[in-house]
Amino acid sequence: MHIDATEKKWIYLTFLMTFAGIGVLAAYAIKDNIYPPSNVETIDSAALHLSDEFNEDAIGVRREKDGSIRVTMVAARYGFFPQGITVPVDTPVKIRIASADVLHGIHTVDTNFNTMVVPGYVSEVNTTFKKTGTFPMFCNEYCGLGHDFMWARLTVVPKEKFKL
Repeated sequence: MHIDATEKKWIYLTFLMTFAGIGVLAAYAIKDNIYPPSNVETIDSAALHLSDEFNEDAIGVRREKDGSIRVTMVAARYGFFPQGITVPVDTPVKIRIASADVLHGIHTVDTNFNTMVVPGYVSEVNTTFKKTGTFPMFCNEYCGLGHDFMWARLTVVPKEKFKL
C-alpha cells in the first residue's frame, strides 16, 4: 500500500501531538500530585438511611480524635444534607458523601472541593480549606427537573470561632 509523503508527515505530526499532550498531562499530574480516586467503597443506596454512617442522626460535622474534621453528607433529589456545614480554616477535613438516588456532583466555588457522587459508592475527599468565607456548593451533574435548586453552603471560619 502506497502512502503519499504528505500524508505520512500528517500522520507523524498527529501522533507527535497526541503523545506531547499525554506527556503534558502526565507532567502536570505528577507536579501537582493529581491522581484518580482510590477510595472504592460500596454502599446500598436504597438502604442509605438505615446505615450507621449515613442515617439522619449521623450526618454532619464531627471532630476526630486526631483533631481533624469529618463531614458526612447525603446527596438526594434535590438537595444536599445537611444544607450547611461549617469547618475551621487550615484544618484537615475528610468529606464523605453518598447518593440516595441518582448520579450527582458537588462543586464548591473558590475551593478545591469537587467530586462526583455515584449511587452505590461512597465519595471521599480529603482537603484543607485555606481561606475563610462562605462558599456555595452546587450539584454539577444534571440529576432531574429540580437540579437547579440543588445547593448547600460551606462556611470556613477561623479556628478560634469553630464550635461543634
